[in-house]
Amino acid sequence: MEDKIKYEMEFPIQASPSLLYQYISTPSGLSEWYADNVNSRGELFTFIWEGSEEKAKLVSKKSDERIKFKWLDDEESPYFFEIRIQVDEITKDVSIMITDFAEDEDEIEEGKMLWENMISDLKQVLGSV
Repeated sequence: MEDKIKYEMEFPIQASPSLLYQYISTPSGLSEWYADNVNSRGELFTFIWEGSEEKAKLVSKKSDERIKFKWLDDEESPYFFEIRIQVDEITKDVSIMITDFAEDEDEIEEGKMLWENMISDLKQVLGSV
């Protein structure tokens, strides 16, 4: 198996960390912007997009701070995706930090565009455009 390439992105967003956390950690919140529908049973989340579905395991979470998932297809690998809420100590500006992995350089560009679109949807849902 080839090594995937890790990439990170930062999106400034105007919302409180506690509100943001609801949108990144709950099935109802995630289905508003990340997928068409999201179901969960304990630590197992099912993400549904236009008829296809992917399952991910909730690896870790910290209230108002971050959530980390691992796709079941990648369960034996070190790969994951993480959504972190970062608050600047001084300015109190809030950002969403994304950590994800891609197969190759082309897929990184694709992944980044996908995240940009999804975060744009999240900002619209939050009224933070």
